[in-house]
Amino acid sequence: MKKLASFFLTAVVIMSVCIFPVSAQDDEIFSDEVVKYYASLGLKGTTINVYNWGEYIDDEEVDVISQFERLTGCKVNYTTFESNENMYSKLSGGGVSYDVVVPSDYTVEKLMEEGMLEKIDFNNIPNYAKYFDSEQYGYLLEDEVNGEKIRDYAVIYNVGTTILIYNTKYVKEKPDSWSVLWDEQYKGKVLMFNNPRDSFAIAQFLLGQDLNSTNPADWDAAAQLLKEQREKVQPSYVMDEVFVKMESGDYYFAAYYAGDFEVMVENNPDLDYVFPKEGVNSFYDAFCIPKGTQNKKGAEAFINFMMEPEIALANAEYIYYATPNKAVMENDEYSLADSKAVYPDEGDIAHSQVFHNLPNDTLQYMNTLWMKVKGGNNSEWVYKAFFICAAAVTAIIIISVIRKRKMKKYYDV
Repeated sequence: MKKLASFFLTAVVIMSVCIFPVSAQDDEIFSDEVVKYYASLGLKGTTINVYNWGEYIDDEEVDVISQFERLTGCKVNYTTFESNENMYSKLSGGGVSYDVVVPSDYTVEKLMEEGMLEKIDFNNIPNYAKYFDSEQYGYLLEDEVNGEKIRDYAVIYNVGTTILIYNTKYVKEKPDSWSVLWDEQYKGKVLMFNNPRDSFAIAQFLLGQDLNSTNPADWDAAAQLLKEQREKVQPSYVMDEVFVKMESGDYYFAAYYAGDFEVMVENNPDLDYVFPKEGVNSFYDAFCIPKGTQNKKGAEAFINFMMEPEIALANAEYIYYATPNKAVMENDEYSLADSKAVYPDEGDIAHSQVFHNLPNDTLQYMNTLWMKVKGGNNSEWVYKAFFICAAAVTAIIIISVIRKRKMKKYYDV
């Protein structure tokens, strides 16, 4: 009888989970009003393609994607990228249609300038008016591109700055300048951004340049400084790999994004940070809808969902970047509200600069210089190796010919 009763109890539990999966899980997080709203959008059976940064959405505590799929019935194809440049290349190359992308500020401008974004219908994003902190962050979207406001094409997801992370176990004196990344005593122990804009910015700060300079001489000087670092310090160029490398203690310095420090220090308490005195890059990442979207309504529903207080809190706790969501900042459970890495004092970032989209000729010039920087002196060695090999092959041929002639002469005799 106990086995029979246990069987029926188990059957009831399984049936309840199968029959009521949405309400059972969603009622724990969302109000009935929110559940009904997303169910009423008519997105069941549709699909959206989302292209986001790696490690940039909660998939543990809340599992954001699954929650959206359950509430709307809309399937999410979710893929990630490592840099704005990679994302832009994929988007501009065609062949893949995305409904939501998450570029950074200067890439939002570039996509707008090239007519690659759809204007957002904010009637379908009611949470924007409710929760976006326009007083604090609205100014970031006031610039115009092609005569149109950025705010009509972008919804800010996160805000942050670059930062210098170091390991106190090996670096005894707290640094205050980006110049420490050029110190030969740390040869082979330095991690640099594996994207041109962020890496060049560090050199530009040291040179006192405008990060948005269009003067080739400025870029030449910055490239030369990066080449000197490459030759003297031999840094490794990384993006997401920075977490494992710094948390393991194998590297002493990393130039990266401020919010990520809070993630790393949880796994390695020897880590600390500083905002270098020369300045840091301040940035935002935003939700945008590309031209050619196959499901604009689903895209706008997704953006709205990402602004739900419960979802925004989960993402803020997972990503460790500053959030523009007022509901999160007003939530006593938000653990990062007092983090000076995530929310730095104005004095710490007094010399910060933002990236803007650069003219195509400047971008091409920067990318060309970047390839030379990352190649270091490899190109010279390639040429040297080629000539050495060519000379060796020639010598072998000559020796072979001489030997054959000698052997022929010997047999002729």
